[in-house]
Amino acid sequence: MPLVRIDVLDERDDDTLAAIGDAVHLAMTETIDVPADDLFQVINRHPAGHLRYDPGYMGIRRDNGIVFIAITMRAGRTVEQKKALYRRITELAADKAGVEPRNVLVSITENELVDWSFGNGDAQLLG
Repeated sequence: MPLVRIDVLDERDDDTLAAIGDAVHLAMTETIDVPADDLFQVINRHPAGHLRYDPGYMGIRRDNGIVFIAITMRAGRTVEQKKALYRRITELAADKAGVEPRNVLVSITENELVDWSFGNGDAQLLG
C-alpha cells in the first residue's frame, strides 16, 4: 500500500490535480506492481511562498509548475523498478496533466509491513 503525497503551488485546478494523481497511480500499477484498487493519496495546494525549491539544483531548471511527489511504501522494490517508476510518473504527468518533466520531483520512503494499519487499530499486513 503506497501512500502518496502530492504537493503543488495553488495555481493548479482540480482537474489537473486529479490528472497528476491518476498519473502517479497508473505509473505505480505499471512499474512496481501496485494493485489498481490500492489508491491512497493526499494532494495539497500551497499558496505562493509556501512551497520552496531551488530553481537550478543539479542543473535542472525548475519553475512554479513544480510538483513534489512523496511515496511511502514497503521495502523490496529493485533499483530498476524505482527508476522505471520515476520515468513513468514523469511521462504520464506530462501526458495527462501537462507537467513539464523538469518540474517533477519524486521521493520514496520505504518501511516494513508492521508499519501499516489500514483501520481498526490492526496491523492487517502481519496476518
